Amino acid sequence: MVKHFIIAIDLGGTNLKCALLDSALKIKAKSCFSTKSFNNKQKLIGGIIDSINSFILKLNLTKNSILGVGIGLPGPVDTAKGVVHFLPNIPGWKEVGLKNILEKIIKLPVFIDNDAKLMALAEHKSGSAKGYSNVLCLTLGTGVGGGLIIGNSLYRGRDNAAGEVGHIPLNERGPVCGCGSEACLEVYVGNARIIEDARKLFGSKITLEEVSRLAQGDNIKAMKFWDEVGGKIGLALSGIVNLLNLDAIVIGGGISSAGNALFKSVKYTILARAMSVQAKRVRIFKAKLANNAGIIGAGYLVRERLIR
Repeated sequence: MVKHFIIAIDLGGTNLKCALLDSALKIKAKSCFSTKSFNNKQKLIGGIIDSINSFILKLNLTKNSILGVGIGLPGPVDTAKGVVHFLPNIPGWKEVGLKNILEKIIKLPVFIDNDAKLMALAEHKSGSAKGYSNVLCLTLGTGVGGGLIIGNSLYRGRDNAAGEVGHIPLNERGPVCGCGSEACLEVYVGNARIIEDARKLFGSKITLEEVSRLAQGDNIKAMKFWDEVGGKIGLALSGIVNLLNLDAIVIGGGISSAGNALFKSVKYTILARAMSVQAKRVRIFKAKLANNAGIIGAGYLVRERLIR
């Protein structure tokens, strides 16, 4: 049988998304579970294995029809060795040889990488960043991740740790971050912080989706809320724009659904705070592939590694 399926997994601090992709990286089936339902490392690894096996059984596949499994993870990863160094927003992970663990059990090739890098890979190849040579892709969710495309290639850095925008400090001192440092961008605009801020402003039961809808309906308080969030993001991005003279920035993840109020603030802050030449050059886009970017990026990862 011709091998033409890929199983792609996007593990975030909130959700574990799993999909079956065809040879054109189109999603044929998809599932989503709460990451918090797996309350320790072993159970989460078990959840990944169960998700893979579930697709194989439910869709009556054979392992001979599957090219491999690609997994994006929210933290520093040694993609060559298949080791997860740690996950800032998921406790209990330290130097975990995930690739070897999974390959021994599921008997399929497994490839792992940082989730934001995979989002950047997908958006550059088939999303909003297509056609741009130097791009930062930013994911806004439980954490804040980043992936860099430099000279049309994914830039990893010496230790595959480049692109950690969420851990740029905004202040000299501030709240402690999951990475172990303090005053990182992530502690100001990660989901936990902005939900807390929103509930202080609107009431204890409001969700970020509701705040986004209010802003899209021109609610002044909601628009000001997203304006302030966008200002913090834009401040961090201004330094990156100055440093790298980017062509484009692509913003994805759950918080990107806030819409115009957020994006307008990000753009305004970059124009106000970055140097004029770099600020005028950079374009700001919403991620085209939305919540599927990490999954599709995991598919590209498998395809490229096997071809290589």
